[in-house]
Amino acid sequence: MEIFELYSIYNQCNGVSTDTRNITENSLFFALKGANFNANDFALKALENGAAFAVVDDKNLRKLENNKLIIVDDVLKTLQDLAAFHRFHIGLPVIALTGSNGKTTSKELLHAVLSTKYNTIATIGNLNNHIGVPLTLLRLREETDLAIIEMGANHQKEIELLCTIAQPDFGFITNFGRAHLEGFGGIEGVIKGKSEMYDYLQSNNKTIFVNFDDPIQTDKTSNSNRFGFSIESNSLANIQITNAKAQPMATVELNGIEIKSNLTGLYNIPNMAFAVTIGLYFNISIDTIKQAIENYVPQNNRSQWTKVNDKNILLDAYNANPSSMHVAIENFNQLENPSKLMILGDMFELGNESDKEHLQTINQVIETKIPTIFIGEHFFKVQVKNDVVQYFKNIQDFFNQLKEAQVTQELLLIKGSRGMALERILEKL
Repeated sequence: MEIFELYSIYNQCNGVSTDTRNITENSLFFALKGANFNANDFALKALENGAAFAVVDDKNLRKLENNKLIIVDDVLKTLQDLAAFHRFHIGLPVIALTGSNGKTTSKELLHAVLSTKYNTIATIGNLNNHIGVPLTLLRLREETDLAIIEMGANHQKEIELLCTIAQPDFGFITNFGRAHLEGFGGIEGVIKGKSEMYDYLQSNNKTIFVNFDDPIQTDKTSNSNRFGFSIESNSLANIQITNAKAQPMATVELNGIEIKSNLTGLYNIPNMAFAVTIGLYFNISIDTIKQAIENYVPQNNRSQWTKVNDKNILLDAYNANPSSMHVAIENFNQLENPSKLMILGDMFELGNESDKEHLQTINQVIETKIPTIFIGEHFFKVQVKNDVVQYFKNIQDFFNQLKEAQVTQELLLIKGSRGMALERILEKL
């Protein structure tokens, strides 16, 4: 079946579905495959549950002679091709973003700002990969004014593919950090992989939003259509952000107007600055931008302040990599409270760099002199003996310790990779 024929069917359906447990009535079901499942096996179930048609790539299903089964060579590629066709056909402006840290926060802030004036659709959660991006694009409707597409990647050519599908008109990279080093092959690989977005935007004469305080961004966009900000008075910037601070909430000023967010950490200042800058680019008033950012409340364990008994806890258990860990420790160190404790968990997907990166984090912690508990095999393996630090091979060992000696500090930072699930600590304090 040609893609324009499938597009005609899609336009008669009520969106798309990929999970038989959550079928939208009259939807177009895509039988995707994963490491441990093959949705071709559930295509008939999807039809029973209300899907209008099912796109499958198991040729044995031809025998059923069911005219609601659409048989293709590759379901995933068909989903991507349909999304690209729809995005081209509908023709509305698309803003893409990627980066090592801060993608989802930047996307949510930007969505909050742009939604004050435009009918805006944005990536839900972190559906930012080769499946999530097409699914987001297929949510676009004629009444949509703008789309914000978050793009994640852990290896080369991934952003290139996602840009080919999403065909962005605007884009920005939050930062280049030490994340997914195993897949990218080191920090240079990260820069090269993320910069595939710049390559697409430049080759198609599109616009790039830039943090002019980042020398890599400034250099790589020097021959581009660009519009950006500076917090450090860089004269190249279109927007000058002033009085950036986080004590404890991230706050910025623009032309004497203070914007105080519900986000913690100096590392969230650039995320706010991107939202401010892009909002101004799209002709939203600074007063409206201020209100949108100040009303945004983070969720999903991303740099959230929470209170347990008498303790104020900065919970950042959604993810961790060496760059985000470094700035989290740096930010926590500048908070004004004499009674502090950090509980830090292992960082994953670092490959051959793992020992070095965990050791660097330990050394940074020791320099701060803040009492710290490290949890996980990676930290345990490279431990450095010091009076301010303790090491536990796993979270259960730490819980056993808590039975004998409770945490007494008032201000806590809890941060680690998602696989560590450090939010479990809240129940034990």
